[in-house]
Amino acid sequence: MTNGLFLEADLHTHTVASTHAFSTITENCEYASQIGVKCIALTDHGMAMPDSPHVWHFENMRVLPRKIRGVSVLKGVEANILNYDGNLDVPEKHLANIEWLVASYHRYYFENFAVADKKTVTEGYLKLFERYGVDLVGHPTTKNFPADWDILAKAAAERGILLELNESSVATGKSPRENVLAMLSACKKYGCEIAVDSDAHFWSAIGSAPLSSKLLEEAGFPTELIVNADIDRLRERVHKKHPEIEI
Repeated sequence: MTNGLFLEADLHTHTVASTHAFSTITENCEYASQIGVKCIALTDHGMAMPDSPHVWHFENMRVLPRKIRGVSVLKGVEANILNYDGNLDVPEKHLANIEWLVASYHRYYFENFAVADKKTVTEGYLKLFERYGVDLVGHPTTKNFPADWDILAKAAAERGILLELNESSVATGKSPRENVLAMLSACKKYGCEIAVDSDAHFWSAIGSAPLSSKLLEEAGFPTELIVNADIDRLRERVHKKHPEIEI
């Protein structure tokens, strides 16, 4: 329970497969089980991150059981959006094995990075949506990549793509309060569903979103638009795309 919001799933988590994170998938699931989180998405970084897992990590996720310590595991990736043409760093042939696709902008892949205008960033997202079967846009509220929230939320809602309220991004100041509130307002307006995630890089962060919970309360955001607050809602979403997956 995080200030009134309980997350039944955490859809953006990292493991030691990315060496800037510090827990194993088993440790993450063990803690999730203890606090009542029923599902986590394993979303280590795509190949452009300097310490990302080798492609074999993503190819071999099939060896993982569906449940670890009683917690369902979605076998995914946080793919890096490489440019404003909406290209990802995970080759499309490897995405066939991915059950949960998070796509995120990170400044590290932009040579001589400078903050772009909202139109450029938003068009990058729209091109991404046209090309890939994205499940979740990771930390879109970061100040490094300002977006037009009306356009983005409307497009995401039409395509069934989740926008993320990322606890780590809020906690580190990368996502300013005004950006989060603006995104939530647009999501309410267009009925765009969101996920509230930890972006955990250590097991104790799994399922925790106290700062995000306060912002949701301030925005008067409806719980029914938070997909991972209800495991049945998440199960229905996953089943539409992957009928073979039981979580």
